Amino acid sequence: MNALPIESGLLLAGVLFMLGLISVLVRRNIIFMLISVEIMLNAAGLAFIVAGSRWVQADGQVMFIFILTMAAAEVSVGLALILQIYHQLKTLDSDAADKMHG
Repeated sequence: MNALPIESGLLLAGVLFMLGLISVLVRRNIIFMLISVEIMLNAAGLAFIVAGSRWVQADGQVMFIFILTMAAAEVSVGLALILQIYHQLKTLDSDAADKMHG
């Protein structure tokens, strides 16, 4: 028995993805942009879970584990880059990163 119709789950995933995308495009702070990418990845994972539960397959859960693994790697690399940018420029504004050369 499905507690949540597939349309509602995919609509929620789409709304979350759009919120993350709009936030990436609007925000200038690198940390908020990284959080927005995480929201987008979680929305994609939610879509896989909803689709997997609709067809009673474990494939959606397996893909979600891969998405979580990729998100963890992205956060570690992203935070290392953020620390280097802050160390060199003393700001987390993404427009200031344009001034970096070499």
